[in-house]
Amino acid sequence: MYDAKSSKAGEFICHDEILDTLRYADENRANARLIDSILAKARERHGLTHREASVLLACNLPEKNQELFALARQMKLDFYGKRIVLFAPLYLSNYCVNGCVYCPYHQQNRHIPRKKLTQEEIAREVIALQDMGHKRLALEAGEHPSQNPIEYILESIGTIYGIQHKNGAIRRVNVNIAATTVEHYRMLRDAGIGTYILFQETYHQESYALLHPTGPKHDYAWHTEAMDRAMLGGIDDVGLGVLFGLERYRYEFAGLLMHAEHLEAVFGVGPHTISVPRIKAADGVDPSNFSNGISDDTFLKLIACIRLAVPYTGMIISTRESQSVREKSLELGISQLSGASRTSVGGYAAAERPTDTQQFDVSDNRTLDEVVRWLMELGYIPSFCTACYREGRTGDRFMQLCKTGQIQNCCQPNALMTLQEFLMDYAAAPTRELGEALILSELEQIPNSKMRELASRHLEQIRAGERDFRV
Repeated sequence: MYDAKSSKAGEFICHDEILDTLRYADENRANARLIDSILAKARERHGLTHREASVLLACNLPEKNQELFALARQMKLDFYGKRIVLFAPLYLSNYCVNGCVYCPYHQQNRHIPRKKLTQEEIAREVIALQDMGHKRLALEAGEHPSQNPIEYILESIGTIYGIQHKNGAIRRVNVNIAATTVEHYRMLRDAGIGTYILFQETYHQESYALLHPTGPKHDYAWHTEAMDRAMLGGIDDVGLGVLFGLERYRYEFAGLLMHAEHLEAVFGVGPHTISVPRIKAADGVDPSNFSNGISDDTFLKLIACIRLAVPYTGMIISTRESQSVREKSLELGISQLSGASRTSVGGYAAAERPTDTQQFDVSDNRTLDEVVRWLMELGYIPSFCTACYREGRTGDRFMQLCKTGQIQNCCQPNALMTLQEFLMDYAAAPTRELGEALILSELEQIPNSKMRELASRHLEQIRAGERDFRV
């Protein structure tokens, strides 16, 4: 039985409910009256149910799909403005005891070099990232109880936060590690992490078992219920995601939204972010061996429908995707993207990009400066902001500010101030020139006059050499 408030994975992600939803969506994919009513509900900015959103995803009426995309563009602008938050992944270790067939780190891969960073090596990685201009990291590690225990993860977080290099500092570490216990989630919270991220990979339980034949990750319930334990451990910002291409995309879409509904029903706040990775080539992994790959057009419609269903949730796209796809996705719902990513263990300190320990092939290989300049040329504001985490605006407090629109008075000033830091400390001359003009223009768009004056004063202080202001 489907029960959004249940603590059991098989009940809040209910297979029969998903199948019923897909049948309903198929039956109504050309029902213009119903689709109009769902779009009208979406315009109220309160979100959609998994069933309503599934009808939009299945819709085959060209004129209604045009309305869908137009509404997604408007809602992205209304809630996130022109700001795009930048981050980078940091891979600590590729030791793993799982047998995940889509990941080169699986235990059966005997020829991939195994590596685990020492604290000294982590420091070198962090300095390299700071020298690019990064302020926000997503920490990654394989699941291995002896090689990557929670103590190693906590020590690494402490190392990352402790490094001050020139004007560089990592101000927020988000964590993407295997499902763990409530006690361990409390330890991560106490270490000052930002968002806890865990991709479901697939919500289809039978497929999940086949894709995860061995290791702790084989346990579907333990993995799927991890966000509940994280919330119980005091982490109120969590990030969901599936790996599109492993299962039928419409099934995954419905399961993803059901998971969001579950968190909202039980904890009063849905996911802080949703990631939308697609399966990519890697060592021993050929995407053509997976039969559920999706086209770019379908991928972009997925993003638009997620934006309508969960308008307040941040959406993340990585360097798995090409520059072209990333550009199209930004206007439809994406609010965060990685830049200058290296998916190898120890990849940043190396002079040349290593590929022997990559988790997946990177499609967008541009430098961070190039990504920042590209975003500004498209009319976006690159942001390195971490203010909400550091000011306690997380979980339901963040969502309340977002839903009332008050967050705009914080996000715009913080985005401009962190961009100014990047321009002063890391940008090439053409990027800096473009950015300075953008800041002058966007400063006037801050709606609250007091915030606008405060941001203007802090921008002058940053230009004079001071750092790390936030509102």
